Amino acid sequence: MDDSFPDSDESSPTGSADAATGRRDIVVPIRLYKTITVFSTLIATACILGGFIFIDAATLQVSVLRRLLLRGLAVVGVGVDQELFSGVLAIAGLSLMAAGTGVFVLSSRFRAPGMGNAQEDSDEI
Repeated sequence: MDDSFPDSDESSPTGSADAATGRRDIVVPIRLYKTITVFSTLIATACILGGFIFIDAATLQVSVLRRLLLRGLAVVGVGVDQELFSGVLAIAGLSLMAAGTGVFVLSSRFRAPGMGNAQEDSDEI
């Protein structure tokens, strides 16, 4: 074991903790790492895009999504105040964006065996 990085424990199946940042990486097989990376990126991208669509519907009175939702509520027999509806759409959009960000952040904790931390590989002292 290299004494220059006493805080890293590469033999741990659950990963290593970086004492300076508190970051905890989880080491998984390369096939699982690729799957996690692909699907988490897809989910995060869809959430961010969906969030922008909901925020667009909240701010534009002529949005297609807004009209569809209002017509759907009218069919059910629910009347909605326009300002309240805009607020709900904006909160839904921001929540979707936060969920996408969370998925992306959590997926960045995974790494494959042999993948080092970029900070550990640098020659700086």
